[in-house]
Amino acid sequence: MSVNQVNRVLLVVAAAALLVACGKKEEAASGAASMPVVKIGHVGPVSGAIAHLGKDNEYGARMAIDELNAAGVTIDGKQVKLELMAEDDGADPKQGTAVAQKLADAKVVGVIGHLNSGTTIPASKIYSDAGIPQISPSATNPKYTRQGYKTTFRVVADDVHLGSTLGKYAVGTLKAKNVAVIDDRTAYGQGVAEEFTKAAEAAGAKIVAKEFTTDKATDFNAILTSIKGKKPDVVFFGGMDAVGGPMLKQMKSLGITAKFMGGDGICTAELLKLAGDAIGSEQVFCAEAGGVEGEGKAGMDKFRADFKAKFNVDVQLYSPYVYDATKVMVAAMVKANSSDPAKYLPVLAATADYKGVTGPIAFDEKGDIKNGALTLFTYKGGKREQLAVIR
Repeated sequence: MSVNQVNRVLLVVAAAALLVACGKKEEAASGAASMPVVKIGHVGPVSGAIAHLGKDNEYGARMAIDELNAAGVTIDGKQVKLELMAEDDGADPKQGTAVAQKLADAKVVGVIGHLNSGTTIPASKIYSDAGIPQISPSATNPKYTRQGYKTTFRVVADDVHLGSTLGKYAVGTLKAKNVAVIDDRTAYGQGVAEEFTKAAEAAGAKIVAKEFTTDKATDFNAILTSIKGKKPDVVFFGGMDAVGGPMLKQMKSLGITAKFMGGDGICTAELLKLAGDAIGSEQVFCAEAGGVEGEGKAGMDKFRADFKAKFNVDVQLYSPYVYDATKVMVAAMVKANSSDPAKYLPVLAATADYKGVTGPIAFDEKGDIKNGALTLFTYKGGKREQLAVIR
C-alpha cells in the first residue's frame, strides 16, 4: 500500500471516529434538551445596603440546586433538571411585588424567599393568587403566615419568639432596668422591636425611650444624643447590620456604654466590619432565628466548609436556611410524584420529619416551623461567639 493510500485510510478512520463522537455529543445534548425543566424562583436583595445578605441567600439556593441536579432528581418516573430563577428585590416592597409577578408569569413551581419581611409579605399575595408555594428562609414578622394563605411557609422562628427571648434575656441575664428601643420602620424592624418591648416590660424593665430611623439612614446623632441623657442599660435596635454597624460607631463616639441588642438582622459576621472596634467585647448581644446543637453541629460545620469551598466566602447568616428550604420543597415534589404546585403543595404542608442542616423541619397549620430554635450570640475577641440555643 502506498503512502498516499495509507494516508487516505487514516483520514477515513479519523472521519468515522469524528462522526461517532459527534453523534454521541448530539445524543447527549438531545437527552439533556429533552429532560423536563423544573423552575424554582429565589428572591433576595442582591443590590443595596444588605446585598451581602441577599447574595448569601442566593448562594444557599444555588448550592442546593447544584447538589440535587448532580445527584439526579426523579419526579413521577422521569429525571428532571432543576433551574433556579434568581431575582433581586433590593429590599424594596414595590420591587419585591414586581419580581413576584415576574416569577408567577414565568410559571415557576415554587419560590424560596424573600429575605425581608417587608418584601415577603406583599409578595405572598401574588404567590397565593397564583397558587405557588413560597418558603421564606428569613422573614420573621408574624403577619406573613397569619394572612390565611395556604401557600406560605417559613423555616425560622418568628418575631414573637425572637423578640420575647431577647427581651427576657436583657432583663434576666444582662440585668437591664432602663431600656431604649430604636427601630428602622420596616416590617421586620418594627415587629421585632415591638415583641422585645413587650417582653422587656413584662420582665420588669422600664422603656425610657422609643425612637425610629430608616433602613437607609447613616446619621443617628440626634436620636442617640436624646437617648444618652436617659442613661439606658441596653439599647435595642430593630433593623439590619448595614444600619446597626454605623449606629454602634456613633454610640461609641458619644460615649454611650449601654449594651447593644438586636435580632438576626444584625447578628452577622459583616457587623464586625461595619462596626469596627465599636463592637467591643461582650458589648453586643443578638439572636439568630434557628440553631443547631449536639449532633447537628457536625452537619452545619460541613455545610459551612462546603459553602466556603464552593463560593470562596463564609456563610453570612441565612444561607443554610435557604439551602434547607430549597431541598424541602423539592423533597415534597418527589414525594408527591409531581412538580405541579396544586399537587405537591399538600405534601409540602404535611412535612413532618425532614432532617436539614439547620435541624428538623416540620410545619404547623399556618406554615410556621414547629419548635423553632433561636441561637443567642455575643461578639468577643473579634469573633461572633455562641451563647445558647433556645427552643
